[in-house]
Amino acid sequence: MPNAERPADRRLSDIVLIVDDVPENLALLHDALDEAGYTVLVATHGEAALQRARQSLPDVILLDAVMPGMDGFEVARRLKTDFATQQIPIVFMTGLTETEHVIAAFAAGGADYVTKPIRPAEVIARIATHMANARQMRQARSALDAFGQATVAVRAADSRIVWQTPLARNLLNAYFANPETVAPDELLAWIAAAHHARTERREPAQLLIAEGNKRLLASFHDQTGDDEWLVVLREENDASAVESLIAAFRLTQREAEVLYWVVQGKTSKDIGDILGSSPRTVNKHLEHVFEKLGVETRTAAANLAIGKMRGG
Repeated sequence: MPNAERPADRRLSDIVLIVDDVPENLALLHDALDEAGYTVLVATHGEAALQRARQSLPDVILLDAVMPGMDGFEVARRLKTDFATQQIPIVFMTGLTETEHVIAAFAAGGADYVTKPIRPAEVIARIATHMANARQMRQARSALDAFGQATVAVRAADSRIVWQTPLARNLLNAYFANPETVAPDELLAWIAAAHHARTERREPAQLLIAEGNKRLLASFHDQTGDDEWLVVLREENDASAVESLIAAFRLTQREAEVLYWVVQGKTSKDIGDILGSSPRTVNKHLEHVFEKLGVETRTAAANLAIGKMRGG
């Protein structure tokens, strides 16, 4: 295909990994894809495919279903359990058109399949479609992360993390000792409870995991599929909570600290001990806080503060 005929959204950096143990198939596809402007990598067996995929992170993988040793279905399953490669679209190449083989291809994580003998024009068209879809998903995840959203999609049926933004990945790694592709038990239990609350038309409670003076909070964003849940994670600590109160209510540093500890249920004596002040001084600060918030009681002040600390 001459360069002038390339689709407008084609990128010179698009990489296709072809995995096939038959040299003739590799040569046919390599030449066609190279002429279409793709960067083409090849592998002739399963282990080489896994290694190439991890090293190069191709945009699409063309994968032969039937190979000696590790077959294409097993290669796909391993790619989909590796955080680095799980989002790469896999297009199976197979001469097996029986229903069970098609089902096996999709069950192993395939996005599509083409049948042999290979028709290069069809393969190129399918590759372009899957690259465009994958690019949109990457852009969406990047946009979420750019806005500071730690977002994770969880499939409750098999406890899998379908995808996550880098910020969400960092938070999950910091708070839970579990494989990156498996949702933590605490998160799964909360999803189940929150789903039950929604079915009863109640607002789901936030998940709160405390670790020292830091806290991880989770809240529902949306349901993306029959059993897939989009969850937003947020980390709080004492210092960031105090800063949020200063910004929200134009409090002094000490007033914000007093209000923060009121939210935590501390008495004036407790707060005095924490801040190194007398209870009388704490109450003086509280009078100023009540005036700035337009409230008359600790409970009312705490409720307002909680809303701001949770991003309300």
